[in-house]
Amino acid sequence: MVLRNKVVLTLNIEEAIWAVGYDVIAGIDEAGCGPLAGPVVASAVIFPKHFHHPEIMDSKKLQPAKREVLYHIITQNAVGCGVGIVSPAEVDRLNIRQATFRAMKKALGNIKIQPDYLLVDGYEIPGSIIRQEFIVNGDELCFTIAAASIIAKVTRDRMMCEYHKQFPIYGFDKHKGYGTAFHREMLVKHGPCPLHRKTFLRNIFKEET
Repeated sequence: MVLRNKVVLTLNIEEAIWAVGYDVIAGIDEAGCGPLAGPVVASAVIFPKHFHHPEIMDSKKLQPAKREVLYHIITQNAVGCGVGIVSPAEVDRLNIRQATFRAMKKALGNIKIQPDYLLVDGYEIPGSIIRQEFIVNGDELCFTIAAASIIAKVTRDRMMCEYHKQFPIYGFDKHKGYGTAFHREMLVKHGPCPLHRKTFLRNIFKEET
């Protein structure tokens, strides 16, 4: 099915899981692995069985205003919605992959009900006692993971806009911490702030020396 030239995600993956006896599926995704600044944010979303909305898709394929609308639709219809946040300092201490896993575990810990099956974008969560399945590019292929991608992205973008008020010279409200030309220019000119991931900045300063 296609909606306005965009492929509509079906519940095919979820239906296959329900068919073998699992009932409470959590989709899990993160936002903020690549930026030079800001936290990693993960979300876990559980919908009522068979809930579907044709406009929910990979957050990267949606405009910010549309993501905001869908954020409210998701939170109003989900039976469980948890968010996990890992700080830039933790990213530096743990490395980005381990920080992402920690954010995902936090998101699961903040959800109201216990899932019996996890659909995870990208990689299996180490140490989880809940049955799980990881899907590469899951936010493009799986409805419930796509919903989690929207919650994570909107949550993180809102945080970066708030951080912009504290550190306006970097333009966090525009690029959300990603390494745009303007962001890199401000880093070279002013140096990093507490929101910057020091382990991500080494190459930038090497290039400028």
